Amino acid sequence: MTEATETESRKLLGRLREVMAESNAGQARLDSIVKLIAHSMETEVCSIYLFRDADTLELCATEGLNPEAVHVTRMRMGEGLVGKVAKTGRIANTADAPSEPGFRFMPETGEEIYSSFLGVPIRRLGEKLGVLVVQSKTKRGYSDDEVYALEVVAMVLAEMTELGAFVGEGAAMAARHKNPALFRGGTGQEGVAEGHVWLHEPRVTVTNPIAEDPDAEKRRLFEAVEALRLSVDDMLSQAEMADKDHRDVLEAYRMFANSRSWLRRMEEDISRGLSAEAAVEKEQSAARARMEEVPDAYLRERLADLDDLSNRLLRILTGQGSDTGAEMPEDPILVARSIGPGELLEYGRKLKGIVLEQGSVGSHAAIVARAWAIPLVIHAGKITTEALNGDHIMVDGDQGLVHLRPDDNVVSAFRDKFAMQAEAQKRYADLRDKPAESRCGKRVELTMNAGLLADLPSLEPSGAEGVGLFRTELQFLVRASVPKRGELAAVYKRVMDSAKGKRVVFRTLDIGSDKVLPYMKREEEPNPALGWRAIRVGLDKPGVMRMQLQALIRAADGRPLTVMFPFVAQFEEFRAARQHLLDELDRENALGHPLPSIVEIGAMLETPSLAFAPRQFFESCDFISIGGNDLKQFFFAADRENERVRRRYDVLNISFLSFLEHIIQRCDETQTRVSYCGEDAGRPVEAMCFAAMGLRSLSMRPASIGPVKSLLRRVNLDEARAVIEEARAAGAQSVRVPIMDWLRTQR
Repeated sequence: MTEATETESRKLLGRLREVMAESNAGQARLDSIVKLIAHSMETEVCSIYLFRDADTLELCATEGLNPEAVHVTRMRMGEGLVGKVAKTGRIANTADAPSEPGFRFMPETGEEIYSSFLGVPIRRLGEKLGVLVVQSKTKRGYSDDEVYALEVVAMVLAEMTELGAFVGEGAAMAARHKNPALFRGGTGQEGVAEGHVWLHEPRVTVTNPIAEDPDAEKRRLFEAVEALRLSVDDMLSQAEMADKDHRDVLEAYRMFANSRSWLRRMEEDISRGLSAEAAVEKEQSAARARMEEVPDAYLRERLADLDDLSNRLLRILTGQGSDTGAEMPEDPILVARSIGPGELLEYGRKLKGIVLEQGSVGSHAAIVARAWAIPLVIHAGKITTEALNGDHIMVDGDQGLVHLRPDDNVVSAFRDKFAMQAEAQKRYADLRDKPAESRCGKRVELTMNAGLLADLPSLEPSGAEGVGLFRTELQFLVRASVPKRGELAAVYKRVMDSAKGKRVVFRTLDIGSDKVLPYMKREEEPNPALGWRAIRVGLDKPGVMRMQLQALIRAADGRPLTVMFPFVAQFEEFRAARQHLLDELDRENALGHPLPSIVEIGAMLETPSLAFAPRQFFESCDFISIGGNDLKQFFFAADRENERVRRRYDVLNISFLSFLEHIIQRCDETQTRVSYCGEDAGRPVEAMCFAAMGLRSLSMRPASIGPVKSLLRRVNLDEARAVIEEARAAGAQSVRVPIMDWLRTQR
């Protein structure tokens, strides 16, 4: 690269800054930019195509093509060379565009006389904004310096777009972060909430993409990188006692922070005329683009490390860190790409809702949201690029919808729904101390699911008769190292104390799948939900299981203890786990520690295979809890993380109800206590049908107990069973329609 080239590049960006300083409206500003680029690069054509929606590009400004084609010419993602650049995120540089595969001729533009074509994507941190194109009549390939110069200009255009530079009278595009936006995601936890956005990682805004003094910008960059290196070294020194995997991650951080090639690329960007912040963000955008294309999971994680380091460096340069003084609103809705359990728990119960770009229905974030009974929407694509701190936001966890900056009609409809739910909750409160007893005299035990100490205060006001499931993995997930036995025993003791004598079912560690411990080496599996998880991990790592069982025994301190093993697929697994608990009871007795007054040992039936286990399995179980969430996905072979298939199947399907009936009959034969635990247990109609099939115990989130109890007390379960039997005899696939028709006749 010659100094002359660098100077020309800086000149171009300097002129660009002058255009930005003019008091032109949005469209006029874009028109000035394309003229400037065409003149500076000595090409006949410069055009800017911007996205009008997720799949459509529109010609928004041009110098050289037919001006009447502006805001008329549109193309789909992947259509033509421009659409191909937009779709792939890769530069297209050709001397003979019409001969290229996929070339699309657009007669209204008059571009048929131009042969050479150079197109670069306009993007910001992985978000696709458009394509910047130059063309000329002469058949020639553009030089590396010309390609680089156009890349730099495209990056500046992306920053200008972020700052709203093209909004105004005659604007080429709508104002960002101003208009209402709807995001469709998946349901992580049901419920509705209204509040204001609180970004877990506020977006860094680069307000000075172009710099006048490259030497000064390089000094700023060096100082910021040095501060970054020191912070990484501090993290490493604090992690000396951490496990090897945790240190490996930090070592990767340090490797990137000391990467000469990373620093050299940013220096080159500054030499071309970018500010230090813009240079960092340019490299970050490139890393994110590579991350989307890399199939190897290890390399993706390393690129994610680089992305995180870039964020840290940007916060140092801009001063836009977490200590900027921004105050959390009184009604915060947390918005994040993803979030760890420890970080989420730090927010406490002040959150009104959670919206994530990633996540899953079985993730730790979903577990915490269910524990707190707050709505959670997952897979809300790119909401972090659109939302700003303080934006008005409405979350519909029932439908998996998020309304950002909603208009008045949406607000009115949403608040009506919210008011109806609040009114219903008041009615349910009156039922708190009444039994869930149907009109035909059948009583159903309703218990609550929990996973945090903070959940236990809900036990009494919800009317729950106990804790049907206490998830113990959260105490492991929120820590950077394995918790000590004494710490676990203290937590479990406080849980039992808070329950005030009511039965608490402790489920042993259920990790694996999407619940990976921070200090445990992640096993790359093609299908984690069917892989090394739960009881399989416990039996392969007996030391952890033994430690947890010892903690539970000591926490009981002479009181009754109920332990349940998760994800049991065959009798032998339960027999081995049960023996571990019996061995620990013998060991604690030999040490002179008090033993529980009563010990119940049960299994969670989440795999269809266990329903057909030998009779001895049911005889050796004190109780069985049907884990409906996993059982449903395995029964229907429908991944509950896959929105395209999970909603196709219904637990009120005759086949599923008949399968539940089979389990209930086997438990009745051996007088084994059986319950149903899962999301569907907390849905009133489903809960009523389960009770009609013979289940007399259901475990659900605390907020669901009132609605379920209300319906159970209004119906005759014998009549509901008759409706189900009639549908089964008629060959119906599901009983939902006949059951709903019957319910409409009930008062």
